[in-house]
Amino acid sequence: MNEFTHIDPNGSVRMVDVDDKEITKRIAVACGLIEMKPDTLEKITTGSVKKGNVLETARIAGIMAAKKTSELIPMCHPLNLTHVSVDFFPDHEKNIIKIEAKASLSGKTGVEMEALTAVSVAALTIYDMCKSYDKGMVISDIHLKSKCGGKSGNFLAARAENYIKVFEKQQKP
Repeated sequence: MNEFTHIDPNGSVRMVDVDDKEITKRIAVACGLIEMKPDTLEKITTGSVKKGNVLETARIAGIMAAKKTSELIPMCHPLNLTHVSVDFFPDHEKNIIKIEAKASLSGKTGVEMEALTAVSVAALTIYDMCKSYDKGMVISDIHLKSKCGGKSGNFLAARAENYIKVFEKQQKP
């Protein structure tokens, strides 16, 4: 697609009209990382952060953010999401937490922005809850991992294969 769908023929910004689009099942998965000091990661994973359970709070924040995406991103359509999940994968060797969010619905437009927003806000929540321990945390690599459904079909990021390998390694006992 070479044209900008959010710009009308006069150059004005517009919301895309999805009225004639087909309703399909749509799923998007986004990922991101937050890097921190080893002792910060230890506090998070052992539940010793003074502000409370960091990962559960970040999970709730991410889900709430996905539901509010259209209020944050000007041209996003308000969507009736049917599912949002946010999961965390701590890596003590790299001092990171991988964040993965999945959003889905049956509708006329995709849920990529909702999944990306969930990851972003979950990472920001981790930062907020732990900044008194580690102001140098770095949020990075937020990207769309995969999507399915809709006119443009399926998408799997080239880098997703690396994340799948990391995830599978983490799942092994």
